[in-house]
Amino acid sequence: MRKIDRLLSEYGESHQNATNKAIHWICVPLIFFSVVGLIASIPPGILQSMLGTNVWVNWATVVLVLSILYYVSLSVPLSIGMLLFAAVCILLANKIELLNIAPLWLVSLSIFVLAWIGQFYGHKVEGKKPSFLKDLQFLLIGPAWLMHFIYKKWKIPY
Repeated sequence: MRKIDRLLSEYGESHQNATNKAIHWICVPLIFFSVVGLIASIPPGILQSMLGTNVWVNWATVVLVLSILYYVSLSVPLSIGMLLFAAVCILLANKIELLNIAPLWLVSLSIFVLAWIGQFYGHKVEGKKPSFLKDLQFLLIGPAWLMHFIYKKWKIPY
């Protein structure tokens, strides 16, 4: 069995309840986005002096590149989907900054807290602990778990 299949299966064991699954479809992407927003809020400093200034030059991009490399090690097709989702998150974070309604870090922190409340509620309903409490890599497997369902629906091998 491939490592990605084993990880997705193990993650799925604590995500059987329909309510918990529905909550995850909302909260996991929100948490992923909020982490991108929080990391993008860190002043780029040395990155801009090395790479110049544009929407992609920030610490979130650096962290996302490392995350995508992890996904590539598990599944190239899934990593492409995660790359597209990550790009949407970066663009959305930049849009929030441009709108200047509130600081990106504050918007991201608010989303992060509310989404985690939702996640823990979902696991209370499920009656099982979140997978990441067993292994931190499941923080990255959660988004890939959702992506694999999209791939299955569209009949894209992962």
